[in-house]
Amino acid sequence: MTWLLFAALLWYSWIILNRWWAWQRMPQSDVRVTFLPHTSVTVIIPVRNEARRIQALLHDLDRQNYPKQLLEVLVVDDHSDDDTVALVQEYGSSAGLPIRLIQLNNYVQQQGKKAAVQLGVAQAKGELLVFTDGDCRVGEEWLRSYAFLYESEQPYFISGPVCFSPTLTHFERMQLVEFASLIGIGGASIAIGKPNMCNGANLAYTKRIFEEVGGFSGNEQIASGDDEFLLHKVDKLYPGKVIFLKNPKAMVYTEARKTLVSFIQQRVRWASKWKSYQNAGVQLVALCVFLINFLLFLAIPLVLTGNLPVGMFLAAYAIKFAVDYLFLKLILSFMRRPDYLWYVLPLQFVYIPYVVFTGIYGLLGRYRWKGRTIRTP
Repeated sequence: MTWLLFAALLWYSWIILNRWWAWQRMPQSDVRVTFLPHTSVTVIIPVRNEARRIQALLHDLDRQNYPKQLLEVLVVDDHSDDDTVALVQEYGSSAGLPIRLIQLNNYVQQQGKKAAVQLGVAQAKGELLVFTDGDCRVGEEWLRSYAFLYESEQPYFISGPVCFSPTLTHFERMQLVEFASLIGIGGASIAIGKPNMCNGANLAYTKRIFEEVGGFSGNEQIASGDDEFLLHKVDKLYPGKVIFLKNPKAMVYTEARKTLVSFIQQRVRWASKWKSYQNAGVQLVALCVFLINFLLFLAIPLVLTGNLPVGMFLAAYAIKFAVDYLFLKLILSFMRRPDYLWYVLPLQFVYIPYVVFTGIYGLLGRYRWKGRTIRTP
């Protein structure tokens, strides 16, 4: 057990420190003051029951520092049963930018986020398609940041940063720190040419690339994964053409989960995709994260029963904490949340059992998402 635990720790430390170094070397994509965008952009927002927040997002888009003649917004509604549709129509009637509402209930046998994204892509008029979710908020420089990177680097797929806000409770702040590690690992992995994670709340690509890689074909049966499976496809077909938008002004903000149950449901949904990954490198990173947390979880009863020396147990936890702390110090500074760094310590004690539980249940169980019960395939 001891040699296996420390071998896994060595593997995990190498992965994290490699990303730590990559993040530091990754240049920040600061937009030139003189930059004048010429790329037409379509913002696609798949929504389901977002009446509480959709108008705030549309207001953010209306205030974008981006030429209105180059911008359109498509809101694709996935059978909402609240006032989402009415509120989008109401805002669109007086907005300063073109907002189109597309409803999946007007199309036979169309439901789910992937169907919403696919329909939005098909009807988009812009050259660059930028995606976010109906419960998000964006700053005035969001689209300008995307256009600058797109025009200067000509990538085929752009992954952007996501952060939680507001975070009023300790539970929400711990989620922010844990989520920051995912965003950081995803961005740094892209920087070293090994993309593994991104978030559908903040990404962009072109219609041509979506069609070239076959859209969501091959993973249609998986409810989520409209972001990462497409990322892997683009990287496989065009290595080096995926890029991370490292710019705080491009940050998308969304709410943390308010309850433990909704948090677990979300993370089970994310974990349910692991077994469907086709890329061996991506699978190995996921395996490493699960393995180190499983072994550290298993070490607790072993040390209590005297089958693992206390010194080795503490050393193992200390090594993982040190590596995580070093990496998260970088990412939280980028997110302008350096004061949250101390949450890394209590997070260690809840993160390990949570990863083990969600990892196993995500492969074997089911979850609730947007009022629907989804069974993992």
